[in-house]
Amino acid sequence: MKVKKLIISSLLLWQASIANALVISADPSSWGLEEGKECVNCHRMTNAGLYLEWNKSQHGQRGVNCLDCHKAETADSDAFLHEGHYISVIVSPKDCAKCHKDQNEQFQRSRHASAANIAHSLDYKLGHMAGAAAVRGGCEQCHGTKIEIDEEGKPTKETWPNTGVGRINPDGSVGSCTACHARHTFSRAQARSPQTCGKCHIGPDHSHLEIYNESKHGIIYHSKVGEMNLESDKWVAGIDYSVAPTCATCHMSAAPGVTKTHDVSERLSWNLRDPLSYHINLVRLENGTQYDLDDSKTQPEKGDAVKGSTVKDIVNWRKRRSTMKTVCYSCHTTDFIDGHYKQLKDVVGLYNDKFAKPLQSIMDDLVKMGKITKVPFDDKIEWIWWEIWHRDGRRTRQGSAMSGPNYVWWEGAYTLIKHTYVDFITELKNVVGKKEANRLLQKYMKPIPGYEWYFDAISLTEPCNNKKVLPSLGEAQGYKFAGGISVNDGEHKKTMQQREADKIEICATIAGDKAAEMVVIAETANIKYNVTANGQGFVWDEKKPEELGTFQRDANPVSVPTTESIKIWSSKMELTGNIKFHIWSRLADGTLVKAPEVIDVNITQ
Repeated sequence: MKVKKLIISSLLLWQASIANALVISADPSSWGLEEGKECVNCHRMTNAGLYLEWNKSQHGQRGVNCLDCHKAETADSDAFLHEGHYISVIVSPKDCAKCHKDQNEQFQRSRHASAANIAHSLDYKLGHMAGAAAVRGGCEQCHGTKIEIDEEGKPTKETWPNTGVGRINPDGSVGSCTACHARHTFSRAQARSPQTCGKCHIGPDHSHLEIYNESKHGIIYHSKVGEMNLESDKWVAGIDYSVAPTCATCHMSAAPGVTKTHDVSERLSWNLRDPLSYHINLVRLENGTQYDLDDSKTQPEKGDAVKGSTVKDIVNWRKRRSTMKTVCYSCHTTDFIDGHYKQLKDVVGLYNDKFAKPLQSIMDDLVKMGKITKVPFDDKIEWIWWEIWHRDGRRTRQGSAMSGPNYVWWEGAYTLIKHTYVDFITELKNVVGKKEANRLLQKYMKPIPGYEWYFDAISLTEPCNNKKVLPSLGEAQGYKFAGGISVNDGEHKKTMQQREADKIEICATIAGDKAAEMVVIAETANIKYNVTANGQGFVWDEKKPEELGTFQRDANPVSVPTTESIKIWSSKMELTGNIKFHIWSRLADGTLVKAPEVIDVNITQ
């Protein structure tokens, strides 16, 4: 039985090797134009580097010359006469398809081919806020642009050079094969290198190269790149190499049971780009195009009329993930792979549920309330939200997908929480006021697990429920003291027995004619703590009254007489035993006036 399994496995590996060898769709007799040899001889003298790169390429070694690729028809909009021949500067995917038909068909339906369709995106609007030159030199060098042709039939200097992967070419085709296969070597090894993808998949909003480089995959690749067999014709994972995967391995190249493809979209099962992540199904159309569709949305059926064509096939996200997992199986076990995807799902769920959904809801409410406009980037809070999802959120999710722990945490979740708590919430209060901001936060964030610490903290900056009467703590030197403890929103009392898990609220007021400051002391096990704010305090030496800190709310000292009940504590008590809270007034000369009675709390488990 073991021998039989071994034979079957060997056959599968052999079939994978044969199936993924390079296939050329054109007859070799169709290339190597005699006139093209004149081009070679001339460019050997005028462009020596270009000639050398071409000559050592497979094109050069197999006789594919300049005119085979650059020859144009006189009617072509980008044709011009050069040394007796009509040629075009641009070699488009349509030209490459004469020999590489399957590769072009796969590419044309991929997300790469539609990369120039970004006019509706916030990224594009942001680029034009900087200026057209920044867009041409930045965005369009990766996404591509529409190539304009001048009166001589040559590309305009404003739109050329451009190797953007979604470039719109004069012959109507889209894409640029040289985005990945740089001219004039058109090297497979170079296209399989992570650095090739890193020309565009880099930076704060799509840090794929940086994540890869810090991942275990990237570490091993860079340390053993000489063993990667990058020049292999078929390059099947687990057969031709086993060191580590590159971007191409996972998204394009072959593995046992998986054929190679130029459709980089096929194996993706999550949308990790948008403000909210979701599983994506792939809808393929009869006209050769395709698009991703949120799995939670209504799905079309085969034969349905969609986007000017009809549905040919639907590849659901589970099938797409299964294909990706099959690539992983070349080096990893089922448990390892399933564990990876479980951890990715958890990170995506955390980002979606704790941050993206509530913050997006708050932003939507701000528009409805008329507090911000629908025009992007004209309000500060829009910039903050943009960076939360477009930079912090993407890095967190992509870091998990590609096993880059630094990008899950320090470059991702850390900046995500910092921008949420410090920047977004602060600006929200500036936009709608503190009271309305707290209402929105209570509505959208408080019900979500994990925010308890935050709402416990901000509750300390809010007044106590003034409808509840506070017990008197007595009078001294013209001051009237009152205060008490409430357990689980019950009545305030001077003395209370509570469990460790109970929610408590301790409030106090001081009335009097002379201005003073409120001082709070918590005493337990014969140790006194000076409580200064938000349940915070430090051990106080009674011999040093000058070191006592004033109780603060919103970073401001609480003045006496108080105009409302002051919340001293609002949280669970994470200890057991007896605690006594002393409420004092401190006069301008440092004199301490102490309430005759204390708030007495007994805590049990």
